[in-house]
Amino acid sequence: MSIRLPSAGGGYRLHRPNTDPFAPLSCGPAHSRRFYSAAHVVADPRTRPGAAGPGVDWEATLAFRRRLWAQGLGVAEAMDTAQRGMGLDWPAAAELIRRSADEARAVGGRIVCGAGTDQLSPDEAHPPAAVTAAYQEQLAHVEDCGAGAVLMASRALAAAARGPEDYLEVYGGLLRQSARPVVLHWLGPVFDPALAGYWGHDDLDAATEVFLKIIADCPEKVDGIKVSLLDAEREVDIRRRLPAGVRCYTGDDYHYPELIAGDGELASDALLGIFDPIAPIAARAALALDRGDTAGFRALLDPTVPLSRHLFAPPTRFYKTGVVLLAWLAGYQEEFRMLGGLESARSLEHLAAAYELADGLGLFPDPELAEDRMRGLLALHGVAS
Repeated sequence: MSIRLPSAGGGYRLHRPNTDPFAPLSCGPAHSRRFYSAAHVVADPRTRPGAAGPGVDWEATLAFRRRLWAQGLGVAEAMDTAQRGMGLDWPAAAELIRRSADEARAVGGRIVCGAGTDQLSPDEAHPPAAVTAAYQEQLAHVEDCGAGAVLMASRALAAAARGPEDYLEVYGGLLRQSARPVVLHWLGPVFDPALAGYWGHDDLDAATEVFLKIIADCPEKVDGIKVSLLDAEREVDIRRRLPAGVRCYTGDDYHYPELIAGDGELASDALLGIFDPIAPIAARAALALDRGDTAGFRALLDPTVPLSRHLFAPPTRFYKTGVVLLAWLAGYQEEFRMLGGLESARSLEHLAAAYELADGLGLFPDPELAEDRMRGLLALHGVAS
């Protein structure tokens, strides 16, 4: 049996679905590294967008997180993967954080949650003081829910900052006020063009110095950093220069196997959007590292890189579409729908390639279901499979 898939260059190719998927896995968290999956949200197709909030299917969304925890992965909640700033507004994100933090306590799962400034209107200019107040509101909510915070990059601050001094003042104040150590997130413009020039410089070398100064001024309040620049050499350089005890969580969805494996002296922990679709493989790779089996870790994780590079191909901010497609094909949700209609952000050819790559990795627990759903999607677009 085979399925006919449309090719990006025109024409079609035949794909023979995998019959040997990964078996279910249940295990505790890894101890050699911290592995967080930034998790997507499931849209509720019964709710009209804009009618009563963004239409989150809470039970399906939380069930997916329980699945991640059962495989030993931590959850990075209300991050970019959850469509923050691309369909998920702050009131819904606040509710998501509260519900997920409650679930994490119930199952003993590890969780961190995004705190940003997206309650501020993007159509208005906001002074740094207003940006600080918005950060404080979200940081307090995350900590009140009992979760660790990830201080997300702020579009409002990028627009308001006059230079590095504004970043030093805003972040320095937040770190001094935080009740527990936080994760600082450097999200590059490849993920969000509105964040160009973050830390007060377009030059990445100069920006890196500002970023490191913020950490050096208050290292006891920084659990770690998440670097999402898709630049492995820069991440390695930053990792070497961090104060003792500050972790580097790779956010590089192109080079994560080598960065997590490390260079023999230092290694990155992980906080990755790609762990959402490849959780069964990431969990097994974490166990291999716990056994000291670096070769086994690479043998598991290296083959997932082509899928990740495909999902995160430019325009990178639309990677969530492929992530949600794969969750639907895997049977983890009943509809291929997204907040704000973002399911239409990628071409049919892109989605077909994502299905093929994920199926080749054995990521669909029920390959027949995945094949049937892919055929239905193709038929919806007038493609006979």
